[in-house]
Amino acid sequence: MHSLETLNHAWFLSINATPDTPRWQIDVAVAIANDVLYLIPALLALLWLFGGRNQRSAAVRACCVAFLALGLNQLIGMVWMHPRPFMIGLGHTFIEHAPDSSFPSDHATLFASVALTFLMAGLWRCGLLVTVAGVAIAWARVRIGVHFPLDMAGAVGVSCVAYGSVAPLWARAGEPLMRVLTALYRKVLSWPIRRGWLAP
Repeated sequence: MHSLETLNHAWFLSINATPDTPRWQIDVAVAIANDVLYLIPALLALLWLFGGRNQRSAAVRACCVAFLALGLNQLIGMVWMHPRPFMIGLGHTFIEHAPDSSFPSDHATLFASVALTFLMAGLWRCGLLVTVAGVAIAWARVRIGVHFPLDMAGAVGVSCVAYGSVAPLWARAGEPLMRVLTALYRKVLSWPIRRGWLAP
């Protein structure tokens, strides 16, 4: 465990920016770390509003996997507190962040959960887009000093566990849930649906 943590620290320092890093590079990393997150709700909304049955099902299933994975993250943080780099005086930090547990990364967990669900549903373009964005946000959050690299690996692991837990439940209850959600959607947004602005 000690050698793994030593490797984690060394890997972090090789990615983490320093005061000598050009300011524009830090600004780009901060923007990626903070703003790419909005890709997920935007993409899920687009898939639901304009997609077909498979796209909508994947979007709802991705939400279920992500919520479960983020809940698991909270449990892990309660059981095992892993300090962030700035909490132990390691490297440099370029944004303010609460001094909570770093492992696993919630940002990376969200992207990994959604990407895995999309890829398993056969939505390759959406899955690859979220994967690339997730890799970028994982790199950026290490770059600006709020996470360790292994926090990202942990996020992928938690996402896999969450997907594996949701899959059998979805096989039993997914179709009834989709019928309820679709009926509710068609009732609430009937006006724009009738005009062809949204998918029925």
